[in-house]
Amino acid sequence: MVDARSTVMIYTDGACSPNPGPGGYGVIVDRAGTRRELSGGFRKTTNNRMEMMAAIEGIRALPEGEQPAVTILSDSRYLVDMFNGGYARQWRANGWQLASRKRAVNTDLWGALLDLVGDRPIRFEWVRGHSEHPENERCDALAVAARQGEVLPPDEGYEEACRVAPQQLGLFD
Repeated sequence: MVDARSTVMIYTDGACSPNPGPGGYGVIVDRAGTRRELSGGFRKTTNNRMEMMAAIEGIRALPEGEQPAVTILSDSRYLVDMFNGGYARQWRANGWQLASRKRAVNTDLWGALLDLVGDRPIRFEWVRGHSEHPENERCDALAVAARQGEVLPPDEGYEEACRVAPQQLGLFD
């Protein structure tokens, strides 16, 4: 039986407007009623990346060396379904290749998330977004405020993925 003090709820949300564009994430880490809020933003990113970043930062906020039972609530079907369905683990095992033979996206964040979860007792649950769930609404407010920051850092993973390899120009180009 799991002690309530060793159970952690992590509520997450991501925001991006436009998508892609300035983005932010919001997190609430709740351990036996002790709450901690986290947020951050990037100058150009995607909503899916911010949903993933929220989960990553929530797990990173857990005390080092402890293995509490963790439930992560997210309104992102992408995050919850790809993780719970084992797709992310399968992509990594296949060199980040999808079943369609296309390259998976957000591999930097999927890799970080898989590494952080490891064999910890962490489960992901979906919650309907913008449905008056108080923690989801608060995370949304944190994420929106973060994306509206005045000086946002680059999302290196996104910007690296967007870089196009230089093409060899022809004689008349």
